[in-house]
Amino acid sequence: MIRPISIAILVAACFLLAGLLLLARRPAIATIERPVPESFSAGSIAQGEVLAAAGHCASCHTVPDGQPFAGGYGVHTPFGIIYGSNLTPDPKTGIGMWSLEAFERAMREGVSRDGSHLFPAFPYYAYTKLSEDDVKALYAYLMTRPAVRATAPANTVPFPLKIRAFQEGWKLLFFRSGRYRTDPSKSDQWNRGAYLAEGVADCSGCHTPRNFLGGEQTHNPYAGYEVDGWIAPALTAVNPSPIPWTEEELFTYLRTGASPLHGATAATMTAVIRDGLALAIVPDSDIRDIAVYIADTDHASARGVGIETTTREALATSDLGIGQEHDPDADLYASACISCHYNSGPVPLSARPELALNSALTLPEPTNFIQAVLRGVGDREGAPGLVMPEYASSLSDAEIAHLGAYLRRTRTKYPAWTDLESRVSAIRRESAKSR
Repeated sequence: MIRPISIAILVAACFLLAGLLLLARRPAIATIERPVPESFSAGSIAQGEVLAAAGHCASCHTVPDGQPFAGGYGVHTPFGIIYGSNLTPDPKTGIGMWSLEAFERAMREGVSRDGSHLFPAFPYYAYTKLSEDDVKALYAYLMTRPAVRATAPANTVPFPLKIRAFQEGWKLLFFRSGRYRTDPSKSDQWNRGAYLAEGVADCSGCHTPRNFLGGEQTHNPYAGYEVDGWIAPALTAVNPSPIPWTEEELFTYLRTGASPLHGATAATMTAVIRDGLALAIVPDSDIRDIAVYIADTDHASARGVGIETTTREALATSDLGIGQEHDPDADLYASACISCHYNSGPVPLSARPELALNSALTLPEPTNFIQAVLRGVGDREGAPGLVMPEYASSLSDAEIAHLGAYLRRTRTKYPAWTDLESRVSAIRRESAKSR
């Protein structure tokens, strides 16, 4: 009986595979001559420039110190490294021979001009929500950029996952095509913010948990997720920041990269802000709309009572560590950190993040605290004008663990982190691999 059953399973699997391959087939779209820049209106190009900035397109399609949109940036995923493609209008290595129809299919359905399926590291599942005019505007903007001949490195996705046709199975499970639908119970400002956050900027791409196949857990949106070794905190009411992310705090943070009551940006969020939302071409109104939407998701207005009290309590701990030579952990903090993190005024300075208000200490896991201490924050890795030295070369795993335990104990009301030293060691090893 075993053999006939095995044969039946094998035959069924073959039929399923053949059906999937057949279903995955997409025709190639014919190439065109590169459109001349004059064929696009100035208004459409300008609109596309704003959308590309708000969507931080350059962050995934530009290598450090490379030509804008020329591709080659590696996105680390659990399935391998996927490199951003060349979005300049170069006819050989870019999209210069792509028609608007081909570009729109890629944005809407995740299918390249030649008919191959794109990996969802390119968030077509978010871009499918864009309006027709916005897709045309992005096309106009990219087609009028300088053409750069550059070929991205080969992706490192292993066999058989690298077979593009298998992405059809992923789409059947997790992708639904469709434009953004306004919520009539919400304001125009809220709906504009939702459109920008859910479609253009793809905020859920980093802040929503994913399953083992890389699909977003849509039943748990914006609940937080780990990206490139850092925790992208929840954007909902479960966010552990001592002070809720109000509309004003969000607006300031998204516009400048720093918030007096929350701290400064780092890691992958830096590019989203510094190379996108902070750019002058993105209007304040768009940033405000995103802030309105996220603050509503966070239910910030209902949790805003007590902000002044919480701020005062946090500032009361700002000088802890001074004159505590009898406590080696406090002494370590005083010698390494307090000169940059001490606040004496009634409100913390954005350039001196108040640690008692920072989610790096209030998150359930010490990941972000450890990453910040090990790696530091360079002048291009955080808010403009704010830097932090790296301590990987000057502090041992045990010292960083003691520092973290001390700050968690003295700056928060949360239980102590466990296995801190082993966590520091593990993150140090992973950080060394990625450099």
